[in-house]
Amino acid sequence: MRARAGRARAKTGFGARRGLWGVARIVSLLTTVVVGLLVVGIVLVLVEASRDNAIADWLVGAADYLSKPFHGAFHPDGRKAMAAVNWGLAAVVYGIVGGLIARVPRR
Repeated sequence: MRARAGRARAKTGFGARRGLWGVARIVSLLTTVVVGLLVVGIVLVLVEASRDNAIADWLVGAADYLSKPFHGAFHPDGRKAMAAVNWGLAAVVYGIVGGLIARVPRR
């Protein structure tokens, strides 16, 4: 009887861990998407992509929106330098924080 109860508890723990792994994977995926959008936005600004293109405009707008908390962190001259520094800082911070959050459920 005790052995059966122990196996049931072990299965329950396995299911809970599997659920937490799923949460960690979702957080990791979201972090990757956010950092990817920021990096693509930086590249598009640096190569001076045409904002008349709907896709380029959306990608740069998304990167600008995601980096709002970091606007004004540094004040370099020019739009390119501003995007590279502040948006790059946002990508690094989001990557580190997202990675740390994704690690918590895996333990």
